[in-house]
Amino acid sequence: MINLDTYLDSLDSFHEDDKNENDNLSQEESSVEETKSEESAPVEEAKSEESASVEEAKSEESAPVEEAKSEESAPVEEAKSEESAPVEEAKSEESEPVEDLKFSFSNLIGRKVGMTQLFTDDGDVFPATVVQAGPCTVTQIKSKKNDGYDSIQLGYLDAKEKHLTKSKIGHFSKSKISPKKVLKEFRLNSKSNNLPNIGDQVDLKQFSVGDLITVTGYSIGKGFAGHMKRHNFGGGRASHGKNSVMRKAGSVGAGTDPGRIFPGMKMAGRMGNDKVTVKNLEVSNIDYNNDLIFIKGALPGSNNNYLYLTKK
Repeated sequence: MINLDTYLDSLDSFHEDDKNENDNLSQEESSVEETKSEESAPVEEAKSEESASVEEAKSEESAPVEEAKSEESAPVEEAKSEESAPVEEAKSEESEPVEDLKFSFSNLIGRKVGMTQLFTDDGDVFPATVVQAGPCTVTQIKSKKNDGYDSIQLGYLDAKEKHLTKSKIGHFSKSKISPKKVLKEFRLNSKSNNLPNIGDQVDLKQFSVGDLITVTGYSIGKGFAGHMKRHNFGGGRASHGKNSVMRKAGSVGAGTDPGRIFPGMKMAGRMGNDKVTVKNLEVSNIDYNNDLIFIKGALPGSNNNYLYLTKK
């Protein structure tokens, strides 16, 4: 028979063995978990370090790219702004807005500067004469009631009193205007209420591009010239027994009847320095800042010659 005490002792020992085994198993599991955690820790650290380095590399790569883009965009924007600025300035200079005119009087005195060439957008070239016109001062106003006709007198360029006669000095002092070198009277076809007063300044703002104007001036003087140059005569025969008649004028009329030279006979004499008027000339361009007007075509006279402009 089995003794009860021995049975109990064996049962207690069995439980103790189970406890020991369980403790050993738990210790082994904890050690395994610790080793796993130790192994995973550097892996995670390595991954975190790799991800951090990747992010840093990306940020470093993106930073110069953004800087380069910003640097590229900055000069582009500056270039665009620089390009647009002169274009706007040029447009503003060319098409300067004309202020509201106080009066309407499209006549002006100017001085011929010279000739140049102007090009169109299509590449066509045409000659143009540059005239420095105005500003002119109104020195006298004539009315039909007092003088028999309506006109306005303009003065151009200041003059010294020592170069003027007493009558001209009195004329300017009556109008309380500084003496002028050039005076020109422009007749008025129709009476208008919007006319300048004495002392007002008349400038190129009265004109605009595309206007058709009439220019009057004096042609270049040639001095005393013969009939061939002056009137385009052909001269006498140069052969068949003719002697010293190659450049002769020939007969100028009968001797007995009428016995005189008819008025207007074409003969040698002073050539040039004639009053010439050219009509329907187109205004190509106007420089309001420098008082320059570009007129298509040729104008009479040499450079620095005075011209009189009238818009029809």
